[in-house]
Amino acid sequence: MLIGLLCAAASLTVRTSTAAAESGVAITHDGGKLRIEIGGKFFSEYHYTEVSRPFLYPILDPAGLAMTRDWPMKDSPGEEHDHPHHRSLWWAHGDINGVDFWSESPKAGKTVHEKFTELKSGADSGRIATRNRLVAPDGRVVATEDLAITIPNRAEDRIIDISATVTADKEELTFGDTKEGTMAIRLAESMRLIRGKKAGDGHIVNSEGVRDGETWGKRAKWCDYYGPVGGQVVGVAIFDHPSNPRHPTWWHVRDYGLFAANPFGLHDFEKQPAGAGKLVVPKGQAVTFRYRLYFHKGDEKQGRVAEQYEAFAPSPAR
Repeated sequence: MLIGLLCAAASLTVRTSTAAAESGVAITHDGGKLRIEIGGKFFSEYHYTEVSRPFLYPILDPAGLAMTRDWPMKDSPGEEHDHPHHRSLWWAHGDINGVDFWSESPKAGKTVHEKFTELKSGADSGRIATRNRLVAPDGRVVATEDLAITIPNRAEDRIIDISATVTADKEELTFGDTKEGTMAIRLAESMRLIRGKKAGDGHIVNSEGVRDGETWGKRAKWCDYYGPVGGQVVGVAIFDHPSNPRHPTWWHVRDYGLFAANPFGLHDFEKQPAGAGKLVVPKGQAVTFRYRLYFHKGDEKQGRVAEQYEAFAPSPAR
């Protein structure tokens, strides 16, 4: 009788877990990466071993459309093989105390996974929190990075909330003035504004109404990049949180599909004197950056991007 009750309880536990996985956000270990499912559908994988920096790849919308470029993780027909460090979706900066954490050159630093501080699946959301070390080419640890990724359970669209806290626990930190950074995604090739030397089918628009190629280097609360994938128009918006340094941020958004929020590159974006965009974090202190990536159907109007930004960062009551 007791054995029967224990077996029934175990069976109930399995059924409950399965139901939660099918209706919520499930995060599971899969070799040297984490597999993420939403409502029983594959969404993405978090890669953190034997990489220059952690990244999310691939990223699928609710219809299963791939929103980011495959290369260099995978060879797919018709894709450009430029910028091998543009790995789907990542956070990094090209100059922290003189070390390049953006590229993958022999002289670049690496963001090295140390440990997970939280891994949670749930009916409402899933969460990945990790402690990383920013390591220079000579092995010196420049700083500590706490990266948190929260993925809400949504049926009609997809959201990724990312926060990166960089702590100057080893020495004073200087985020250098360079356009090479920072919260970034490399979009699917078919979404590009320009393909080769010809106009593509993609478009870019920001919160100030600036469009397409004019959005590069401009400040805005959000920026949206949309275009066709698999015969449907889909888009990705990045939201800059009001608590971020120098909000609203500048946008390193390129016609070939690179899309990044960068609060540091004033020399490049505004032709200010070299170093004008640097940010210093005193030893023992930390700085946090928060962003939301919103994957939606249609253009910025069909995706109600402005409304979604307001939900992310409500305007102060007047």
